[in-house]
Amino acid sequence: MENKYNNLKVITNPIVNQSLCTLRSKNTDTQGVRLAARKLTRILLYEATKNLPQTDITVETPLTNFVTQTINPSITIIISPILRAGLIFTDEAVDILPQATIRHIGMYRDEKTLKPVWYYNKVPMPVDKPEDYYVYITDPMLATGNSLIEAIRLYVDKGIPESNICCVCMISSPQGIENVFRNFPNIKLIVAAVDSHLNERGYIVPGMGDAGDRIYNT
Repeated sequence: MENKYNNLKVITNPIVNQSLCTLRSKNTDTQGVRLAARKLTRILLYEATKNLPQTDITVETPLTNFVTQTINPSITIIISPILRAGLIFTDEAVDILPQATIRHIGMYRDEKTLKPVWYYNKVPMPVDKPEDYYVYITDPMLATGNSLIEAIRLYVDKGIPESNICCVCMISSPQGIENVFRNFPNIKLIVAAVDSHLNERGYIVPGMGDAGDRIYNT
């Protein structure tokens, strides 16, 4: 797929490709899927967090004092996994950004309408200075994009700028990408792969099957 979106970044390197092969193979067991997903998660999150603002800080090393940069401590960082498959991102995200707040979003897809159905929402919090909030919404599969759109809307409705919202997905479809950017053209989207298409059931092809089932052995 030709990348016609300025805010879409497809991360490709040998480690990403190897991890995707492991995820996709029907012969990979649950433990193998989890390990590959965590490895991929870390790579994607490193890329996603490049937008975090930094500030100068003086550090004392064993040899001297010097001025360097670190993540601005005055901002609020939110990791927002879409349950249940998005949970695979959480452990890696907390390791990388221990100062982040985790805000879970619970949705499942109605298999007939392909529309998201809410069952859990930990986002209803007050937002002071929304321009200082940086949100990372995580979901392994971007299929129709309907669930991601609902999740983005939760934060946009609180006044958080679209440009401060980054969605992180492992495998995506062209239809889902188009749907998300049609609704929110200024969010950022980080993915590891853009697959061929969606089938009649709304599953990504070639994809990896149901990510939640494969990650949690259900």
